[in-house]
This record gives sequence, C-alpha cells and structure tokens, in this order.
Amino acid sequence: MINEDLIDEYDKNILLQLEKDGRKPYSEIAKNLNISNTMVHQRVTRLKRIGVLKGAGIILDERKLGYEWSAFTGLVLKEDSDSKVIIEALRKIPEVTECYYITGQYTLYIRIVAKSSEHMRSVLYDKIDHITGILKTESMIDFGAAFKRNVSVEL
Repeated sequence: MINEDLIDEYDKNILLQLEKDGRKPYSEIAKNLNISNTMVHQRVTRLKRIGVLKGAGIILDERKLGYEWSAFTGLVLKEDSDSKVIIEALRKIPEVTECYYITGQYTLYIRIVAKSSEHMRSVLYDKIDHITGILKTESMIDFGAAFKRNVSVEL
C-alpha cells in the first residue's frame, strides 16, 4: 500500500496514466484527469523528488538486439563483507543487467544476457568466475518472462 501521507488521489491517477504510457505528454494527462498542465508537472516533479518515480526510460527488446540467451545466476561469496567490491566488478560487465542482494544460499543474484551459449560460457567462466571473492556460481537459463509488471497503484 502506498503511504497515504505522501500520495493522494491525483498522484495515483497520474501514476496510472504514466504506467500505461511513460511518454504521455503532461498536457494529455491533464486533459484526461481534468486538471491543469502545471498541476501534473508539479506532481510528477514531487513524485520524482520523493522517490516514487525513479525516472522514465526505454525498454529494449534484448532478443531483437541479438541477445538470445539469458540466465539467472546465484553467487556464493567467500566473505559476504566483500559484496560491495564484487558488485562494482559486476557493474563493469555489460552482460550483467541486474544484481540483487538476497537471503538463502547465495549472497547475490544476477541476471546475465548473452548472444550465444559460447558467449554465456565466456561471461561466466572468463569474467565472473575470475572476480576475486566469488566462491561459486549456479546458473539457471531463462526461457523468457511469463510477465513483468510494476507494483499496483491502488486507488
């Protein structure tokens, strides 16, 4: 549930409009919601400032760009205290697109994209396995997302 002290009905409705189309002009949002352009602009600016809106960007189709392979990989570290250094090393590998702190048998969980099985092998064995502090990796091939979505903006 959204903190009601931070978000009101106008904010929720603006978020719903942006969720449908993040590039929708503020003037169109204002018209759809029967409010002023200025109000939409001020609300979006505030939502960004308080961290509810983290920005707008494009979504690339990895497969159409030639990245036919994707894997989720759990990382076991020699020392969990080395995680910041390891994360910085992972950040330098362009094929690593996501990195999460998790609980359980792994310290970190990453997502890797690659153009082929050989490319995936190279990323895992030649790049990731050579990062000091990584004890072990375990990968699961990703066959595609059944769905992806944002959290609900409840009204």
